[in-house]
Amino acid sequence: MGRKWNNIKNKKASKDANTSSVYAKFGLEIYVAAKKGEPDPDSNRALKVVLERAKTYNVPKAIIDRAIDKAKGSSDEIYEELRYEGFGPNGTMIIVDSLTNNVNRTAPVVRSTFNKNGGNMGVSGSVAYMFDSTAVIGLEGKTVDEVIEILLETDVDDVRDVVDEEEAVIVYAGPEQFHAVQEALKSVGISEFTVAELTMLPQAYVSLDEDGLAQFEKLIDALEELEDVQQVYHNVDFGE
Repeated sequence: MGRKWNNIKNKKASKDANTSSVYAKFGLEIYVAAKKGEPDPDSNRALKVVLERAKTYNVPKAIIDRAIDKAKGSSDEIYEELRYEGFGPNGTMIIVDSLTNNVNRTAPVVRSTFNKNGGNMGVSGSVAYMFDSTAVIGLEGKTVDEVIEILLETDVDDVRDVVDEEEAVIVYAGPEQFHAVQEALKSVGISEFTVAELTMLPQAYVSLDEDGLAQFEKLIDALEELEDVQQVYHNVDFGE
């Protein structure tokens, strides 16, 4: 499908490795997930998803433990999950997911960031219909055929694709299959995953020329650097 997931993830991880922002964002996401249910991944599926994602980004155990301990405590901080949709240069599409304790602060900042970087924020539903919620699981040590056989022998449904990308096998499945795919692979000895994400994938990618790509990347970087922003999804192919 040409999604180049590992290339995209590795570039983002390389950039984020220069700052502590990725760890801070995970700390907040872990806290919110733990606060909404039991602070135990065995009984809290949302927390389990976040922790699986955190492993692939090498989030330190101390940050994970601190976030969970905070959720167990008496903290009464309330965060809301908000989604913003918008357009970048040349009609490109962007989804911004945020966690915020101040809605009145976040929306204007996101809108301003779009406007200052050649984009504009749209209304709810203006972009999301062109994306699919998808579980993305990556692993090494197995071939595509071996992974397909493993999944066929289990109760995993809604597997959308299994492909070889940059020496890793990537499984694309329905979001509700996130845990099922992992458990199927763990049952045959896979203990580490190169990717473990619940994401929004565009139904089609678009390409930009060099100038357009540079402008678009500036917008994405600005959005990702916002304190309240957790994830940014888009439909631009950055190539290799």
